[in-house]
Amino acid sequence: MTDAATSAGPASAGPARLRIPIQLRWGDLDALGHVNNTSMLKLLEEARLRAFWRGDEAGDALPTAVFDMSVLESGGERATLIARQEIEYLQPVPYSQRPLDVRLWIGAMGGSSADICFDVYSPVGDDEAVLYARATAVVVLVDTASGRPIRWSATEREAWAPYVGQPIEYRRRTAGR
Repeated sequence: MTDAATSAGPASAGPARLRIPIQLRWGDLDALGHVNNTSMLKLLEEARLRAFWRGDEAGDALPTAVFDMSVLESGGERATLIARQEIEYLQPVPYSQRPLDVRLWIGAMGGSSADICFDVYSPVGDDEAVLYARATAVVVLVDTASGRPIRWSATEREAWAPYVGQPIEYRRRTAGR
């Protein structure tokens, strides 16, 4: 049984979000006692892989797990590559024995690419959580033999349709500030 769940977005509107708990490791911390920025990329990768790829136990897979890991391991025809990543830290992520609550959705879906959006929460109580970071990873679906982009199938698009919503709008600093 998977430990991920789905939930609706904020009460105001929005798509459903995949909620994927990601356990922190002591080695994810830096000398200042919070999650290192390179570790955050690895934690987001873990959430993304759980969302898109199913392993040996298909019964545990999320409804969005449209790719089969065993096919990839045997030289499958399709793979996902990261074209771009952006993270906005709202505050340092401290270590906790409770897993991070990574909420994932698609901010835009093109012919062969998708903007995967993440909100990273750390639970502080049963009904309370703190938003620590927001991130986007642009994923491109490619043919493994040629390395060229290929289109998302109708089945893949259908699996992700409930989780397509608005992309993250990042805060930007203007010059001279």
